[in-house]
Amino acid sequence: MDGSQVFSLSLFHRISPQKGGRLMRSMFSSPCFLVAALLLLLSNPALGAREKHEKEYYGKLIGNFNSYAHRVGGKVYAVDEDTLFIKGFTYDGLGPDAYFWMGKTSQPAPMGVIVPYPVEYSGEKRDPPVLKNYDSQDILLHLPDGFKIKDFKWLSVWCRRFTVNFGDVYIPNELVPPSRKVLPEFMRLAHGLRSGNITILDARTFYIPNLHYDGAGPDAYFFVGTGRGGPHSAGRKIPNEKGSLEVLQGYEGEDIELTLPSDLTVMDIDWLAVWCVAYKHNFGHVFIPKDLNVPPALGQFRQPPEHPADEKGFTNCREFLNRKVQLKWNAVGSYIHFEISARIPEDNYVALGFSRERGITKMVGADAIIVYHTPHDRKKFHADDYYMTAKSQCDGKHGVCPDSRIQGKNDVSVIDGYRKNGVTTVLFKRPFTTGESNTYDLDLDNEVNIMLAIGVLNNRKEANYHYGERTSPEDDERIMLKGKGDHTCLTTPEATQSSPQVKPWPAAIIDGVTNFTARIGPTGGKRGYTALTGQPSWGIAWYINDMLIPEIYVERGKTYYFQVEGGDNPQNPSRYHPFYITSSPEGGLGQKSEYERNQQRVFAGVQFDTERYPYATAAGRYCEWQHKTVDKSTESKTFEEYMKTLRLECDDGEPKTLTWTVDINTPDLVYYQCYTHNNLGWKIRVTDAGIRGRRTAGASSVVASSLSFSLVIVSSAILTFLQRMSIL
Repeated sequence: MDGSQVFSLSLFHRISPQKGGRLMRSMFSSPCFLVAALLLLLSNPALGAREKHEKEYYGKLIGNFNSYAHRVGGKVYAVDEDTLFIKGFTYDGLGPDAYFWMGKTSQPAPMGVIVPYPVEYSGEKRDPPVLKNYDSQDILLHLPDGFKIKDFKWLSVWCRRFTVNFGDVYIPNELVPPSRKVLPEFMRLAHGLRSGNITILDARTFYIPNLHYDGAGPDAYFFVGTGRGGPHSAGRKIPNEKGSLEVLQGYEGEDIELTLPSDLTVMDIDWLAVWCVAYKHNFGHVFIPKDLNVPPALGQFRQPPEHPADEKGFTNCREFLNRKVQLKWNAVGSYIHFEISARIPEDNYVALGFSRERGITKMVGADAIIVYHTPHDRKKFHADDYYMTAKSQCDGKHGVCPDSRIQGKNDVSVIDGYRKNGVTTVLFKRPFTTGESNTYDLDLDNEVNIMLAIGVLNNRKEANYHYGERTSPEDDERIMLKGKGDHTCLTTPEATQSSPQVKPWPAAIIDGVTNFTARIGPTGGKRGYTALTGQPSWGIAWYINDMLIPEIYVERGKTYYFQVEGGDNPQNPSRYHPFYITSSPEGGLGQKSEYERNQQRVFAGVQFDTERYPYATAAGRYCEWQHKTVDKSTESKTFEEYMKTLRLECDDGEPKTLTWTVDINTPDLVYYQCYTHNNLGWKIRVTDAGIRGRRTAGASSVVASSLSFSLVIVSSAILTFLQRMSIL
């Protein structure tokens, strides 16, 4: 009870029992007292749970349909950035060619796109059936792939044949669609409880990655409750990922989803915990923020897996890349069913490639399938069709490209997937024959040369070449797609030990230097680019003055010279990396759309033609630091050790000089990057004239190295002078 209650009872105790009893009976029987008490209870947050929502939550309200014909009606909500919900949709179904229709014009018009309904038509090349009769039906609409609600100004029930608008609702400019909310990990208090960052997927669903718990709590449950002070025994049990309220067993790196009971949403609770009821002990918890704008729980994230009806189990299984990747396959009807399991981080992919030439493992010209996991998307597991025209990152035309990005289509279908203990497993199917030029028709009568690789996804969720582990042509890996009994797997990837952790190299810094060389080199594996920047890499990066992506300090008003040796032949995209200085931490101006280009500021290395189209100016001969044998980054504890394992290879030609005079209005932070590809460079710190950049502790620095070298020279000169003077 709070202070006001204690004061009231104390007042009654000061009165004689007889008078007090009469006074209490009089007050409690008074309507005024009952109203006051009710107001006190409602206004005091300590006396009740977090305020419950008075109505169902469907997302952000957009508005009601304006009806012009055929009894169109319903209330429209934004569920997330690409999903709409219509509560109580009505339409008499008499329009001959009516669809849900969205557009970007000021009012409904023929220039628009169909929003497919029913949902199973989403992503199909064919049109969905015309809208039938609906009488106050709830409808969930998924926008076509690549479109977001913010791309449109209205939703209409539109008749294409007669170009008539039966009803519409306009999308507010200021609309902020609900989105998933990422929380911290569980606090680590007892029994080895830990996890990755927890995500609120929707109003009733938590996604908990990499959950660990020793299972030793005698009476532990997932527990939720109210109160910003943290978990307490007045909370409430919720089911585990299997829907059970049994005592929790141990978890060893599983990725799980928890669903709140139907009478609760995340807006009703303040924390989620693992709590021991018997001993009132909190093993760890995470707080739930207020004022959440998350998607409603309408089942939009769950799509039932399409399990093949005639699948009896795989008869073929092989392991690759030191048993990190396991491949299973079977011929089923006119398809090959594959299952790939790999011990990889969530931002990695696994590639399965098919060489087009019989008996030869050749990457260029190969067909490939890229498998990966996106835990926070509606579609969590992916298997994408790729075509490889060059050993380079996809620029929209050439390189390692998804078929869907180069005028092809994805002929691979995901059947099921899961992630457990750091291992991603995806089951998918691919037809033997597709009829596409970008897709290799599988040879069923002969052995097929295959390639396996692990790499990091870029920001487009696409595979990057030149990263991670892969099979080599010398391995000559072959499988018989229609064979049976090719089974050499000893265990599952979940049972194997993960690779030991390696420490990244310290960040390098260049300060007080005006002349630079800019060359290409390897990213340094797990010790290098990605560890230093937190960004995905496609296997190569800038080496400035023979240092891997150092931070460079410059002063406003001074002029700096970069001798660029990143390649000057645009016909060879894997060896064409013009150098430029930009406001973008990603770079790649040359492959951006006009809108994306307008989001960057360019400070040097790019000019514009008469039509304001950009072109690179700092493209010199190609020089690359290459491995003498194999990548030794893991065993190289220092970058200096690593450099000894590399050799410099340069093409004929000359460097290209980029001259940059730092303008007085240049921001404090800019980046040196590659014009044609993303994520090759790093930071440039800009200071006022005369102010030297502060170097971070532990960083290797050209200034520090130069100073040490200078001291040695000076000391040597003094020693020689003293010897000559016969003082020593």
